[in-house]
Amino acid sequence: MEQRNQLMGQRLIKNLERRHFEAYYCDTAEEAKQKVLELMPEGSSVTWGGSMTIRDIGLPQLLKQKPYEVYDRDDAKTGEEVGAIYRKAFDCDFYLSSVNAMSEDGIIVNIDGNGNRVAAITWGPRKVIFLVGLNKVAQNVEAALARARSIASPINCLRFDKQTPCHTDGLCHNCMSEDSICNQFHFLRLSHPARRHVVILIGEELGY
Repeated sequence: MEQRNQLMGQRLIKNLERRHFEAYYCDTAEEAKQKVLELMPEGSSVTWGGSMTIRDIGLPQLLKQKPYEVYDRDDAKTGEEVGAIYRKAFDCDFYLSSVNAMSEDGIIVNIDGNGNRVAAITWGPRKVIFLVGLNKVAQNVEAALARARSIASPINCLRFDKQTPCHTDGLCHNCMSEDSICNQFHFLRLSHPARRHVVILIGEELGY
């Protein structure tokens, strides 16, 4: 498995670089955290989207122990403070995120509820760093979108206790629910400006 992941990671790096991304492969989440620190100069401002990968590997706690200007919406006490942190993201040096899925040829797919995450990925922060477990990689963009809709979105609806049909049976119903979190579909085909987006591929199963 380790050998297969390394081979797959090197192929993905080539495909991402063709799309003007900066890309790296790390065998483990620990290596990936060190790569993030290596990429971000001390004193940089940083925030992140609603990523279980980032939380599960302990990256927020690590960054708060380092000399960075950190904006963490989990520290907000009111909805207004959360909104203010969303807006600060557009002027940050670095924005961290994972992905809902990625095609083997390097197209990144995300589905968003509020839109703050895909908005920051699209424009604003000086650099966007994606941390991507290889379990998020699908054969093509159609399979990546299917993964985002059929796996990531129902799990997120359960996590946030959204009253949607997928909350009941775990299946995507292409619903029109007011509680739907499938409101913005985002396809990142090329990094623009070139190398604004950084992908750190991780040879572990992370997030969903």
